[in-house]
Amino acid sequence: MKKLGVFMADGCEEIEALTVVDIARRAGIETAMISVSGKKEVTSSHNVTFKTDIPAEFMDYDMLDGIVLPGGMPGTLNLGANSYVQSVIADFAEKGKLVAAICAAPSVLGEAGLLQGKKATSYPGFEEKLLGAETSLNPVVVDGNIITSRGMGTAIPFALEIVAYLLGEDKAEEIRKGIIYGN
Repeated sequence: MKKLGVFMADGCEEIEALTVVDIARRAGIETAMISVSGKKEVTSSHNVTFKTDIPAEFMDYDMLDGIVLPGGMPGTLNLGANSYVQSVIADFAEKGKLVAAICAAPSVLGEAGLLQGKKATSYPGFEEKLLGAETSLNPVVVDGNIITSRGMGTAIPFALEIVAYLLGEDKAEEIRKGIIYGN
């Protein structure tokens, strides 16, 4: 079974975070909601409080096939300032494991040097923080093991690309039809 981690920070965009968790779990991907705040509860940028599965310091990252960074403010800044996030994204990128980020969060990847020579997208205005990347206006961009997306309105196609990456296009299409997304 494929396993995915989603980092959750206070100030995250809850739709971006929870859409990935929901769609990944529908696809049968074991998905851990990982709090970087030192506690199991996270409060989103829109003041929605929800429980995560595990604090970052207790997660076994070796068991994961991929990691996801939701955007939102100040959630993205909180992710970028977190030592677990920095260590995990660098390690996953080096090992060729999936590293995915949406909205403002691709800036965390850019500032960590992980987008050098890659194609990437982000929320408008964050392109200059995608250091070394060839930027795109596409809703979702896949370049090797890096998946980036633009924002809350692209959360479903972003999550479906993560499913396709981990389980294949057929599974992503099955989920897309099941949630009645698109035509």
